[in-house]
Amino acid sequence: MVVLLLSICYRSSPMVLKAESNAGSNQTGANQAGAKAWSGAVLHTAQGFGAQGLPVVAGQVPPGLRGTLYRNGPGRLERGDGLRPTGGHRRVGHWFDGDGAILAVKFAAAGVTATYRYVETAGYLAEEQAGRFLYGGYGSHGSDSWVQRWRSLKNAANTSVLALDDRLLALWEGGLPHGLDLQTLETRGLDPLGGLSPQASYSAHPKRDGRTGEIFNFGVAFGRETILHLYRSDRTGQVQQRGQVKLAGIPLLHDFVLAGRYLIFCIPPVQLNLPPVLLKLKTFSEGMQWQPQLGTEIVVCDRESLALVARWRVEPWFQWHFGNGAELADGTVVLDVVRYEDFATNEFLREVATGRVQTVAGARLWRLRLDVARSRVLEAFPLVDRHCEFPVVAPQCVGQPWGETFVNVHRSGVDETMGELFGAIARVDGETGDLTIADCGENRYPTEPIYAPDRENPERGWVLTVVFDGDRGCSEVWVYGAERLAEGPICRLGLPEVIPPSFHGTWQGV
Repeated sequence: MVVLLLSICYRSSPMVLKAESNAGSNQTGANQAGAKAWSGAVLHTAQGFGAQGLPVVAGQVPPGLRGTLYRNGPGRLERGDGLRPTGGHRRVGHWFDGDGAILAVKFAAAGVTATYRYVETAGYLAEEQAGRFLYGGYGSHGSDSWVQRWRSLKNAANTSVLALDDRLLALWEGGLPHGLDLQTLETRGLDPLGGLSPQASYSAHPKRDGRTGEIFNFGVAFGRETILHLYRSDRTGQVQQRGQVKLAGIPLLHDFVLAGRYLIFCIPPVQLNLPPVLLKLKTFSEGMQWQPQLGTEIVVCDRESLALVARWRVEPWFQWHFGNGAELADGTVVLDVVRYEDFATNEFLREVATGRVQTVAGARLWRLRLDVARSRVLEAFPLVDRHCEFPVVAPQCVGQPWGETFVNVHRSGVDETMGELFGAIARVDGETGDLTIADCGENRYPTEPIYAPDRENPERGWVLTVVFDGDRGCSEVWVYGAERLAEGPICRLGLPEVIPPSFHGTWQGV
């Protein structure tokens, strides 16, 4: 879920034949004493399923909801351990290292169907055949064996998705995306997007302009210099233009924002201590160092030329995700960013993969207004003064003025000190910061809310999320009216298997 900065180390693994099954541990962890109910989903090893009709558990599917919800996230965190005579299982060292699994939920006039399938990367297939981990990742060595630690890193293809007209891209930031069939989710292989090198990296957070269809993205590569590579693609996903910006050190960069004429990056003061990572003494996660004295650097590039426009440093913070950005009539730029005070979030996310969380890592949604011409921040304040994450806006608003943002929040009475994952979604009023909260109920955990425009009425939209019910041990797709969140879901659809919580998703309408 991060720009792993692995392009210097990542190489594709040899393709092997697919194993006959997805056999693996299905221990949910929910029965462990003191474990939170969410662990039943996080520690579930997904089996996957082909296209199946989904039963309506409650409510009715809106007739204007037509298209497909795609979600991507780690489907398995454990494998057998063939190196130990006593057998047993090994678990990945960080939540970011689980094998990517794609859920596709298709809404059509004839009904709703779903498919859930692993991205069959070369590394995934090799480990399926071996029955154990072979490759390292962001927070995992992959093996206790020093010899095997020197294997190439695995492209986990587990972070997000980009739906194009002719294919789906499974995104992971340390390498190229994998192309998949939009209907069957069959893996076609690495996708160079019309000319990127096999060693290139491509972020999991591309921005698609809802008016032009253009797609903007970036990748980070390091060697003698650290280079921020900028990509401008047409609506087919093929890269048409590239740019470069030199960065200091080896920073951690996950997301950016499209704001009118600009691409804006906030480079947090997290730097990779490279020598112990190259020597395999530490993982990339362990090598990341919080250095607040550096401050956060704001980097602004022109969307047309991809050239650097301005850069300056401000007070330190860390972020994974931005909400949206836009250029205002007076020439200033406004953007929303989910700000953490430090890098404790990395340890929190590592602990999620264990099924227990002790680290406190709260974030707030901040509003910034920038004077790009004078390289300064005019305003910076918390728009939402409570822990939230995964901000999403309507796709037609990306890069343009917007009115509302949808986020994940905790239920009332629950905060970041309690070891819980998010139990509600909310709509943020862009003018006032007021929240309209949809509480999913005790021991129910929604994923990132995805906005789906109504096909029949452009003024109306729907918000979709996948909810794990820890008490019943099942997963469902919930559909909300975007303007009526507090009324609860207008439709709930049952899924045939527990879906481990995914990171990011997208909507493709018809």
